[in-house]
Amino acid sequence: MGDDFRDFFYTSGNGLRLHARIYGRDLNEDTLPVVCLPGLSRNAREFHELALALSQDAKRPRKVVAFDYRGRGRSERDPDWRNYTVTVEAEDIAAGLTVLGIAHAAFIGTSRGGLIIMALAASRPAALRAAVLNDIGPVIEGAGLAHIRSYLVNAPRPESFEEAVRLQKSVHGQAFPALTDADWERHTHTLYRIENGRPVPDYDRRLVKTLQKIDFSRPMATAWPQFVGLARIPLLAIRGANSGLLSRETFAEMARRHPALEAIEVDGQGHAPLLETADLPRRIAGFIARAERRGVR
Repeated sequence: MGDDFRDFFYTSGNGLRLHARIYGRDLNEDTLPVVCLPGLSRNAREFHELALALSQDAKRPRKVVAFDYRGRGRSERDPDWRNYTVTVEAEDIAAGLTVLGIAHAAFIGTSRGGLIIMALAASRPAALRAAVLNDIGPVIEGAGLAHIRSYLVNAPRPESFEEAVRLQKSVHGQAFPALTDADWERHTHTLYRIENGRPVPDYDRRLVKTLQKIDFSRPMATAWPQFVGLARIPLLAIRGANSGLLSRETFAEMARRHPALEAIEVDGQGHAPLLETADLPRRIAGFIARAERRGVR
């Protein structure tokens, strides 16, 4: 156990050893725990700074659980890459919540994590008491997803951490002019693990196969019916002003269909905004506290 968090391992329905980080301690019934769900190729580490801020808040500390999906971070790789789907991953999260005894929580999902939140709204609606969608909505822009696929397929192999930072800036810097050198270094640390002295992307490389079958010449399927499942709970939607995945049109339509939605657009960032920057920890904490005051428990 570290000073900031403890590692938690549990078993999926098909026997994989899955991992999550737990920050803070069990608190009273009036304090919602927070469940953090990362992006497609990301892991629990991307929420570290946000989780610290929420779990160590001087006025209202709360328990935070950040999950590694199968094939990412410290979770076991799946022998069958076809199981790297939103549906299976949502089932894994539900299993983890059951083992942890978390009946309901506020959920924060970045990109893929937001899709899993919408899946949970359909399969386990009682678990959701508030939700934060970070740069994701019911309509995914094909060009943005194609860019992600291209990057994952052609991702260079850096020889050192310093080179990894330079590569991240080179590929994504135009969409993220607001980030400082410290932001880039911290973010890069969340993406790689060190293996034989070299940084290695911390996900199963076969994850790319799940994107290779997508035909970007055809319109992308939408998830408006799943989004409707969030209508009964407080919802905070965050969009990077330079996002290629979540359009301003979809962002506006989300607000129209969910009248109680709170919206934040983050200047100088693309897909997806870093949740520890731009005063987002304070604003997310305030959003969750307002959900609690509304009696959504």
